[in-house]
Amino acid sequence: MNLWTFLVDQPGFFLASAAVLGLLVGSFLNVLVHRLPVMLERQWQNEAREVLGMPVEAHERFDLCLPASHCPGCGHRIRAWENIPVVSYLALRGRCSACKGRISLRYPLVELACAGLSLVVAWHFGVSGQALLALVLTWCLLALSLIDAEHQLLPDVLVLPTLWLGLVVNAFGVFVPLADALWGAVVGYLSLWSVYWLFRLVTGKEGLGYGDFKLLALLGAWGGWQVLPLTLLLSSVVGAVIGLCLLRLRKASLGTTMPFGPYLAIAGWIAWLWGDEIYASYMQLLGY
Repeated sequence: MNLWTFLVDQPGFFLASAAVLGLLVGSFLNVLVHRLPVMLERQWQNEAREVLGMPVEAHERFDLCLPASHCPGCGHRIRAWENIPVVSYLALRGRCSACKGRISLRYPLVELACAGLSLVVAWHFGVSGQALLALVLTWCLLALSLIDAEHQLLPDVLVLPTLWLGLVVNAFGVFVPLADALWGAVVGYLSLWSVYWLFRLVTGKEGLGYGDFKLLALLGAWGGWQVLPLTLLLSSVVGAVIGLCLLRLRKASLGTTMPFGPYLAIAGWIAWLWGDEIYASYMQLLGY
């Protein structure tokens, strides 16, 4: 009996494996979300210095591997047993083992969120190649949402490869026909691009970022053009509700810039997984 047959015969083990894998990937995403913006900023600064004919600043190596994870307060190097997703946080009671400084609650929350989303994807698709590909997209959307929420940045280094992967995957009709994926990418990009320029011509301000165009194109490449209307509707509603809540709590003003990427990612993920069911329920509600 090979591994695939075993997973088919033991769906519970498959779901548990997806959740554990999600915890491990969530731990990596914590590193990615923290370090990638810094890496890109340093790269942009060096490129700008080269263009201006200025000397490039030398930095110690800083990437996804080095330096090793450490406490930002005291510099204590985090050992392997202190880096077990969720378990280590609970064992250490949310504090550094050396200086007893608090460890951000964000770390276990991201790990748990990644595990939960991975479990949902595994449940939805079952033991299949679709599930493995869907996990990759889900992890990427989670990373993009976290980066955009913190830095208002949707890095091309994540968005563009994932967009192309969606087109390649659907060249084999894994989720939707290639034609639907191609037009999903095209229409997804052009729809927000048009809104951006219309808003800019009317108000003289920028209401969206180019990363949002590419993110919607990514979602269209994976789910086809069919997911775009529901994605835009859900993201707009969620964004408006959260914006109003922040205004009422006085944590934002009318001029506050808010990232739109997380709303697009969440809405697109929901539309991709359950769009048909949502449309069917809506039509049934209307009596059709």
